[in-house]
Amino acid sequence: MTMVEGVAVASRDSAPSIYLRSVSKAFGETIALSDVSLDLRAGEVHALLGENGAGKTTLMKVLYGLTQPDSGQIEADGVKLKIASPRDARAAGIGMVTQHFSLVKNMTVVENIALATAKTLKVDLTNVREQIVAASRRYGLEVPPDAVISALPIALQQRVEILKALMSGCSYLILDEPTAVLGPQDVDALLDVVKRLRDDAGIGIVLISHKMAEIEKVADRVSVLRRGKVVSSSAAKGITSKELITLMVGQQELARIERKNKPDAKTKEVLLLNSVSVTREQGGLKSVSFSVGHGEILGVAGVSGNGQSELVNVLSGTLAIDSGSIAVSGTQIATNTPKALMLAGVGILGEDRHASAVHALQVVENLVLDCIEKFSSKLQLRRKKMLEHCESAIKEFEIKAQPKQAFGTLSGGNMQKVLLVRLFSRKPLVAIISQPTRGLDVMATKYVRSLIDQASQDGTAVVLVSEDLDEILELADRIAVMYRGEVIGVVDGASATRESIGALMAGITK
Repeated sequence: MTMVEGVAVASRDSAPSIYLRSVSKAFGETIALSDVSLDLRAGEVHALLGENGAGKTTLMKVLYGLTQPDSGQIEADGVKLKIASPRDARAAGIGMVTQHFSLVKNMTVVENIALATAKTLKVDLTNVREQIVAASRRYGLEVPPDAVISALPIALQQRVEILKALMSGCSYLILDEPTAVLGPQDVDALLDVVKRLRDDAGIGIVLISHKMAEIEKVADRVSVLRRGKVVSSSAAKGITSKELITLMVGQQELARIERKNKPDAKTKEVLLLNSVSVTREQGGLKSVSFSVGHGEILGVAGVSGNGQSELVNVLSGTLAIDSGSIAVSGTQIATNTPKALMLAGVGILGEDRHASAVHALQVVENLVLDCIEKFSSKLQLRRKKMLEHCESAIKEFEIKAQPKQAFGTLSGGNMQKVLLVRLFSRKPLVAIISQPTRGLDVMATKYVRSLIDQASQDGTAVVLVSEDLDEILELADRIAVMYRGEVIGVVDGASATRESIGALMAGITK
């Protein structure tokens, strides 16, 4: 083992190549993987692409021991590996940063990383803290070491996961959409980390990403999965983004959404925030004011950690306001509780899709969780009606799932479709939607954006919180930019540019 800025990693010579041979996996009637073979090499970045539901994450979960294959095997230079759990994977030198975090929410950053890296029961937390500070600075992934995980926004929780994996020591590192929750200024720094770990430490890295720019910057090889099968595996050099998209979906990328005539937002103000403030030790809101009209999409942009999460929590009723007011259709909300906001006509889709559903429940059950009264009578569920509703939604919205399939087995894109259908089927007056396409592939992203656009065409007022500037610029009628808990500027979506929004995100108002 060698050390790179306090991170223990295996040397290039000590890391054997890993081979996945004829791996297959099915979840009920859904075939996730079909006879998949793949090889991973030390000292290279192997990008794994495919639509949501193509089998990328399932394949890597097999490699990391989170999922057991129905058939196939894993080898390291001809020696068969038995990986029945993440512990087995780590013992084989394999680490993974998953999309669904594995952090202990009521512990601090230091305690979480100590749990993952400690070799004995006696742990020097001061030493661990020093290593975290050094690694954070080295990799540009700053986190407050003594903060409790539950107090951190999702972007910082992701940074903790990345640091935890880097500091654990591994020969191979699986990164499942690692930049999905990072702000633009952090992405390049992380990609530099990937390059250094590959070039200086000889780590083999599997990068699952839907962002073609990332693939072009760091990938040495690219493998594409479609419907559970490998359809291409080649050197990354020389292959274009259009070619990769065609391999992923079997057709060219969908055209940009064409905005249609919409209701006149100025004629009917639906949501009004007036000087809303929330005081917190880490972050908060400072006299936030804005309005959203009938059928309008108000984009909320900003670098992660500048108050967007707090704003969403306020509008979902999970964070009380200290001062100011919220009104829906001219009626002021006395207290911003979840029940009061829901009764006023506010619907919510939070930034963490995993926290918005019950993974153990079926798709059909998750689809009606927030409108169960429509599918019950005298304390009994009308399951036939629920099933008909679910089957209709699956067909209409092209959800790749079975009604009785466990929600937790769906791909990210199909999870998001279920949650959006659940949200919009209630026909809310206002929809608060946070990071709707984070981690989704090209086709799923376009489809989700079209659902949001259609909801606004139908008259729903939408607050769209996103760190994806392209998404904001494509969908928003107006754009509010947050900086250090304040709305420092609101610009017209038609005239906004990446440069003008980027300047506001950096706190530059002139």
